[in-house]
Amino acid sequence: MKIVEKEGKRYVFDIIRKKYLVYTPEEKVRQQIIQWMIHELKYPKSNISVEKAIAINGRTKRYDIVVYKNAVPWMLVECKAENVAIQQTTFDQIGAYNIELKVPYLFVSNGSNHYILEIDFERKAYHYLQEMPRY
Repeated sequence: MKIVEKEGKRYVFDIIRKKYLVYTPEEKVRQQIIQWMIHELKYPKSNISVEKAIAINGRTKRYDIVVYKNAVPWMLVECKAENVAIQQTTFDQIGAYNIELKVPYLFVSNGSNHYILEIDFERKAYHYLQEMPRY
């Protein structure tokens, strides 16, 4: 990750949005996941979308990361800062986003704890995966 300091603040370069962002604890996790997806998992950079607005129950929300496959949302990622515990509210949040997006894979992380879920829409169920799905 490319990190710079300017006027006493740290900034990280987002290779998806092509701009520097304030280096907050949540942004650190988001950028680590983006780098991992691109460099380790070989997810195409051009198919990753970061912090876009979506309408949920009549309210505008912003998702952290969506990975597209064949121009269709394929994976939704929710990032939390390292000091934020992943709780049921986190799963409720990503679940609410997925009512709109309808992706088959959900990934929740705070940089230390990671949860990967595969959604079975027919059975209205989900199950946890041990590793990230191949693109």
